[in-house]
Amino acid sequence: MSDNSVKGSTFRDKVATVDKTGKRIWMFPHKPAGKLHNARLLFSAIYLAVFFGLPFIKVSGHPIFLLDVLDRRFILFGQIFWPQDFFLFALGMIIFIIFIALFTVVFGRVFCGWACPQTIFMEMIFRKIEFWIEGDGVEQKILARTPWNGKKISKKVTKWVIFWLVSFIISNTFLAYLNGIDVVSKLYTEPLSKHIGTFISLSIFTSVFFFVYLWLREQVCTVICPYGRMQGVLLDKDSVIVTYDYKRGEQRGKFHKNEQRTIGDCIDCEQCVKVCPTGIDIRNGTQLECINCTACIDSCNKMMSAVGLPTGLIRYASENSVAEKKKWQFTWRMKAYSFVMLVLLVVMSWLLATRSDVGITVLRVPGQLFQEWPNHTMSNLYSYKMLNKTFKDKEVVLKPENFKGEIKLMGENKFIIPKNGYTVGTMFIYLDNNDVSSRKTVLKIGVYEGTEKINTITTSFLGPFKAN
Repeated sequence: MSDNSVKGSTFRDKVATVDKTGKRIWMFPHKPAGKLHNARLLFSAIYLAVFFGLPFIKVSGHPIFLLDVLDRRFILFGQIFWPQDFFLFALGMIIFIIFIALFTVVFGRVFCGWACPQTIFMEMIFRKIEFWIEGDGVEQKILARTPWNGKKISKKVTKWVIFWLVSFIISNTFLAYLNGIDVVSKLYTEPLSKHIGTFISLSIFTSVFFFVYLWLREQVCTVICPYGRMQGVLLDKDSVIVTYDYKRGEQRGKFHKNEQRTIGDCIDCEQCVKVCPTGIDIRNGTQLECINCTACIDSCNKMMSAVGLPTGLIRYASENSVAEKKKWQFTWRMKAYSFVMLVLLVVMSWLLATRSDVGITVLRVPGQLFQEWPNHTMSNLYSYKMLNKTFKDKEVVLKPENFKGEIKLMGENKFIIPKNGYTVGTMFIYLDNNDVSSRKTVLKIGVYEGTEKINTITTSFLGPFKAN
């Protein structure tokens, strides 16, 4: 902690965007610039290209990515998933949570600064539009305090219209992920009366995005998102975060030309504060609002270079590396998270690799007893449901695996499962009387597509009670 922070002159115990009376402090950050910002721009450009382009990509006429919640149909990179595959989503969610925890333990909130959609849309799209129309942070603050006149109205209305249009485009894309690009396209090519639900959804999404990026802004990160509070539990002194090197920077003081500096390297220019989108002073240490956007690193490096001092006063580092001037270490805690993550990834990969394209459930019809036949056989009646998880029709055959008997369909000659759908029906399983040795006999049935065995299902056969 800095000397000034210890004295209490700059240290705070409240959110930077709220004053002592509880009134919101509006943020007017300066334009960020520097190597890290350029890297973020490149990453964001790729990120946005994928986000806006993915709904248009199709494989065999079907979207490559779709989250159709209403129809309970999910397509991830060309593979379709149904409610029967929910355990895969549950495992995937667990892996995602551990992944976030691992990354936070090791790299702090790097996800927030580099890959969070809220940050990318706010800082790389809407904030850039705001800089273009209203100017830098100082100009924006002046404009905000200026009485309403023609110039102010023109700038504000222009910004609001462009913000709404961008929100509208994002909403269309978001809706395409939920309903498919074809459904969204019909909203513009067919009568509106046929797509009232889609229109209402689009209107709601557009309004929400417009409100978030026009007014709510950084409040999403500092007040709404729980991740900022989670970092207090997950971070330790070996986590890599955006941090201020107080060992080198203190005691801070203004820079004077041609001086022989005898105090710390921090020249107290406060450029790191002015450029911060959440209004914090990184010199006060790790804070809830810090999203690791690296704007303070670029601004500090620029000032250090300008006065001829070494860069890196604010940088990616751990508390221990700053306090003890030692190299970053891969701790036992990080190793434990990594091991769990690796195990879950292996399990997830195995489940995806062994996942069958056809889901089949065979259950004995409740309330139906066995039937005996003159040819020394008995039968049970079963209901079946077959789900096709692919985009092609499937014809399958059921064959006895651990018993000698016969499987007969009722009303059908073949098991034909339509693409992207399912079929239901009833069937009989016949067994020789001599093969029924107990009240319940476990049966295994192989599911074949052509000559390839694609699944094995297990059911039970109900026979007569036989006393020992």
